[in-house]
Amino acid sequence: MGLLGPSGSGKTTLLRTILVPLNYTEGQSKSTEIYVSQKRPKIGYVPQLETIDWNFPVTVEEVVMMGHTMNRPLYPWHKKSEKKLASQIMDRLGIYHLVNHHIRDLSGGQQQRAFLARALVSNPSLLLLDEPTSGVDIKTRDEVMHLLHDLNHQGVTVIMTTHEINAVAVHLPWLVCINGNILAEGPPSEVITTEMLRLTYGAEMPVIQYEGMPLVAESPHSHN
Repeated sequence: MGLLGPSGSGKTTLLRTILVPLNYTEGQSKSTEIYVSQKRPKIGYVPQLETIDWNFPVTVEEVVMMGHTMNRPLYPWHKKSEKKLASQIMDRLGIYHLVNHHIRDLSGGQQQRAFLARALVSNPSLLLLDEPTSGVDIKTRDEVMHLLHDLNHQGVTVIMTTHEINAVAVHLPWLVCINGNILAEGPPSEVITTEMLRLTYGAEMPVIQYEGMPLVAESPHSHN
């Protein structure tokens, strides 16, 4: 599922509410109601790259291994099985050769893969991603989206925030438009319309149909 909306619309806050229930001023989180009555699912989380302190002295391997502590008590050691799983996931994401590199020395795409690997080592049933395609090239963006698509088909629930309207139109089956509250939700064919994008972003975004998919034709123009 993709969460669409302008900056400050509440997308990141919604993810954090699911990740760690906050003190609400009003309203309820249906996800936390489920957690109260049932066993809380394992959650993997990929933050925005812009929020990371890249001066923190940590290697790629150390970043990935942190994922094992997301859903279990913090121990000063890791099991052999945990290290093996981390290696397998890094290899799958094409970053195993970078295990001893400092995280700040990687490209944006490599950094994104490292934090995605961190989220996956805990074998999550729910994966939350905050703008996972921000700041990466088109090739990396498509690779990330294909990977998320595969994970979803393997039974992992994926919820991501993004400004990449065309990318999610192609790869995600369900979208939610947010700007303070939920404006629309449904498949891309129903949500990505010129009228709904104007309501969500306050900008004119001409939408065309390409091979049965709705795509934004050009850069948005402010709607005054």
